[in-house]
Amino acid sequence: MANVGELKYGEMKLEQSMSEFIVDNGFVRAEANLSDGTLAFRWSGGEAMVGLYAEARSGLEQLRSTYYSKHAVLEASVQPIEDGFGRGIRWTFEHEERDKPTMRQHIRMYEQLPYLFAELEVESEYEWETNEITPLASHLNDGNVLEFGDISESAGEIRALFVPFDNDKWVRFASQPIPCSLQSYEVTSIFHSGRRNGFVLGSVTHDTWKTGLCVEGTFGGSVGRLRVFGGAADLQTRDTIPHGSVRGKSIVSPRIFVGAFSDFRDGLEAYGKANAVLTPALPWQGGVPMGWNSWSAVMNKIDLDIYTHTSDFFRKELQTNGFSDTDGSLYVNFDSFWDNLTADELREAVSRITANGQKPGIYYTPFAFWGSDPNTPVEGTDGAVLYRDILIKDHAGNPLPKLDGAYAIDPTHPAALERIKQKLESFVEMGFEYVKLDFMTHGAMEGVFHDSSVRTGIQAYNKGMSFICQVLDPKEIGRPFLINLSIAPLFPHGYAHSRRVSCDAFGTINDTEYMLNALAYGWWVNDSLYRFNDPDHVVLYKSCNQRSVSEAEGRSRLNSAVIAGTSLLLGDDYRMEEAARRAKEWMTNTEVMSLARKGVTFRPVEGRSGNQGEDLFLLRDEEGTWVAIFNFDAERGNEKSLSFERMGIDSTKEMVARDLWNGSESRIKAGTDKYLVELKPSESKLLLIKHI
Repeated sequence: MANVGELKYGEMKLEQSMSEFIVDNGFVRAEANLSDGTLAFRWSGGEAMVGLYAEARSGLEQLRSTYYSKHAVLEASVQPIEDGFGRGIRWTFEHEERDKPTMRQHIRMYEQLPYLFAELEVESEYEWETNEITPLASHLNDGNVLEFGDISESAGEIRALFVPFDNDKWVRFASQPIPCSLQSYEVTSIFHSGRRNGFVLGSVTHDTWKTGLCVEGTFGGSVGRLRVFGGAADLQTRDTIPHGSVRGKSIVSPRIFVGAFSDFRDGLEAYGKANAVLTPALPWQGGVPMGWNSWSAVMNKIDLDIYTHTSDFFRKELQTNGFSDTDGSLYVNFDSFWDNLTADELREAVSRITANGQKPGIYYTPFAFWGSDPNTPVEGTDGAVLYRDILIKDHAGNPLPKLDGAYAIDPTHPAALERIKQKLESFVEMGFEYVKLDFMTHGAMEGVFHDSSVRTGIQAYNKGMSFICQVLDPKEIGRPFLINLSIAPLFPHGYAHSRRVSCDAFGTINDTEYMLNALAYGWWVNDSLYRFNDPDHVVLYKSCNQRSVSEAEGRSRLNSAVIAGTSLLLGDDYRMEEAARRAKEWMTNTEVMSLARKGVTFRPVEGRSGNQGEDLFLLRDEEGTWVAIFNFDAERGNEKSLSFERMGIDSTKEMVARDLWNGSESRIKAGTDKYLVELKPSESKLLLIKHI
């Protein structure tokens, strides 16, 4: 680019010198060092990210932008853009070296936004391939890659967020204090737990790559290494072979969201919304899904009696007394082992549900084969196709090792897609209106696919999920059909209305704590990637494989679901007297059910719980501030001291706190700093705090 000194594009200022190219939108300033090939991003709040370069693996060689001798921002690369993020500019930091592919870091910046987007394109004269591409990295032995501004007077440590690739095997989110070494998946946040300010980085394109984000620091408060790359494939992604290689003359990395925020929670919500701009959530015009699912109640003992008894119980006791969707209906859902029923029993079940003014739901695992013999014929093919033919293979042509006891089915194989089509169409024909799709990660595993143009697990998963949505498109089948994902990757999104936020969680206080761990660090998924977070089956009394739980435990489990934002499906056997009693008493609390029907996830107040659940959440709206407090100790009571300042509640005015469960109210004098809440073992409370 010519030596232009200073230019303006709308509200964005550009500066050019012999050694530096700078773009500043007033919130974030991007600096391209034309001498050494590094990038730096600096925010108006004092946060900074420095020493950034790009990498790509080419055979045994690691290409790195700072190893190249020529670095430039060409004038032709600076272009105005206008899209769903507003007005801005796109510019390219280009790196050239003789006999090497050209590396181009494409940067998108927008007016009024505290974040930007970065992606790496590597182009060669000839076709080449790679299974690892890194748009942003910075490795130091001494010094900080990240700067947090003035935090000298703020208590707290620097924490890095681990976000799991999927929700299988009871994996947990975690905010780990530096020093640590972690690899997150698709997104991370590095934040100061006292001031809450910090960074959010994550992929917003999910068409090809699994994105890994590595954060390392040797000393407290010092992040020495940062790396964001496409090509993650390991135990956490459930892969047993390396990430697939992408081939072509030009290969492009995931597009990475890079932002700094005064509150990392705002940053994660902004990241979720940015993903939704590029790939909107699957539209849902109905209300919050409420009802029942069979798994926790009876597991593999499902039969017609429990299914119809539950439907009749709901119609008689709950459906017109507060527990229902906005249209007065409920879902009554089969889970796994629904095929215990005969075809006639299934038709009778659907008929009973419909007659009771409810919606029947069903279960399916489209990408998992549960048989032990891959030579088993695929149903509906008259023996012409074996499961071996439609399984994902390794490079030797063998089926991938089982995951969770099932082989992975290839989402690109025509026979696999026809198998899925036949099953889903049968659900539609039988009258079902909801499907729980389980063990979806199988379809995203790396391998060799029938469609040779598909080279990565994410490409295959996108193909399979897009096909499912086509089959269940309301325009095609003539009615809404709710799609729920159970065990599934967080990304790609846009293929389901709800996704379970955690792995299985039933009724104990440990189940509640586990689910709230996921909610505490994944609340932002609600109404951005998916319309609803799903807190799994809400057991008020007893699941099939656990002990009965105390009233405090059962109510805490319900409270945790209410604040999830939420798919509220119960999971008890109401032929048990105590289960029926609790449901009749608790699910008819008008105020609590109205809160659940808002369909909005509460925010965590803190982010310091490590790999445990947070115990304090809130939601602020026109009615006041809704507060949920939990005690995860099953043996001891606890007194919680709630800081109004930390919760962001103005305490200079008089307030009243109302308990949603017992209706009691307590006045809070103006100028009060803290509010004390006493909790019994395993107890929780839902409060509404309002100014008066």
